[in-house]
Amino acid sequence: MVEEKKKKLYETNAILEKEHWFVLYCKPNTEKSTAKKLERLGIHVYCPTKTEIRQWSDRKKKVEVPVLPSMMLVCVSEKDRNQVFQATTVIRYLFWEGKPAIVRHKEVEALKEALSQPDNIVSIENDINTQSLMLSILGINLKNGQLKYKTKTHLYVRLERLGYIIKIKRD
Repeated sequence: MVEEKKKKLYETNAILEKEHWFVLYCKPNTEKSTAKKLERLGIHVYCPTKTEIRQWSDRKKKVEVPVLPSMMLVCVSEKDRNQVFQATTVIRYLFWEGKPAIVRHKEVEALKEALSQPDNIVSIENDINTQSLMLSILGINLKNGQLKYKTKTHLYVRLERLGYIIKIKRD
């Protein structure tokens, strides 16, 4: 209940202060530590993670890995955008058509909701030919994107603002 009120208050403040979600690049394999550094600086950050089972020669272990490799989402106002560079592991913002890529609040909430469901299968695929990043998220809300095409096993949804294609496995 308290967390829900805090969330609504934050969303209201974000709208009032014209804060946007920006996609931020960081050094490889530093996503979680960069997110902690940014939180200590007072920046609202979201680094989506998933649990994977990694196998070594002598054991298996559950490991939290980022869904977006070398990327995270930060919610800051336009005037405070440069504060993120106080963290030494931050590289740059993701740009789309010459402007910093902005992710809508409802798209971030849809991603959080999809990742919070226990039966979701999430994977990242880099398609070198089309230079697009494909996220496979089972159960994401299709209202936030445009249905590109269907196959027998998957739906492909395009997020126009980021140029991403979300690959959703059908049941």
